[in-house]
Amino acid sequence: MSGSNSSVPGGKAVGVTGDPLSFTVHSMPDPGAAAADANVQRRTAVGRLKMLLVLAVCASPVIASYFTYFVIRPQGRTNYAALIDPVHELPAALPLTDLQGQPVSASTLKGQWLLVAAVDGPCDESCERRLFMQRQLREMMGRDRDRIDKVVLFTEKAPLPPALLTALTTAPAATVLRVPSAALAGWLAPEAGQRLDAHLYVVDPMGNWMMRAPVEPDPAKLKKDVDRLLRGSASWDQPGR
Repeated sequence: MSGSNSSVPGGKAVGVTGDPLSFTVHSMPDPGAAAADANVQRRTAVGRLKMLLVLAVCASPVIASYFTYFVIRPQGRTNYAALIDPVHELPAALPLTDLQGQPVSASTLKGQWLLVAAVDGPCDESCERRLFMQRQLREMMGRDRDRIDKVVLFTEKAPLPPALLTALTTAPAATVLRVPSAALAGWLAPEAGQRLDAHLYVVDPMGNWMMRAPVEPDPAKLKKDVDRLLRGSASWDQPGR
């Protein structure tokens, strides 16, 4: 033997050959970056939760009143007026004007329960009875009457008779506006076979038409329906806009 090498036939020396060992170096996790990612995910989750809460709060008035009216009620209770399902939202572009012809934004009608009467033509005897009932029904609500506004919508541009105008503007005055009949029919609708102005319509503070009184309604029965709605919304709806 010579040295530390061994020999094989042919005289070639066998030694340690090949490429040097190579290592792939991986960086260690950065605790700061991981914490930053966790913070981003946490903020994203919190942001989504806040958005859902905002949506829930915005929808809660309608949900609360309708849940109380439709769900939390004794067995066998039936409503007298017709419930509108689904509700009809007040069109933002409803072309309203005041009696002087100045435009009025539909959004000004929101924020209060409304008893709406339409006058589609000359106000005859049945129209006068309906307007009288609108006024009396509001007064019948007692201390809750300030949570209700009367709205009278005229579809024609003819001047109002002085006596009718006086009756509508005597305190507590109604909100008197004009609107084209076709545009109004895109929001409110009578029962089959009736005229648009044959009913009183109930609109919630969000601007949703949700109830229609029968033709020539019984005041006491209609009052019970409205009273239930007001009780169901008492926790969030306050007098005044």
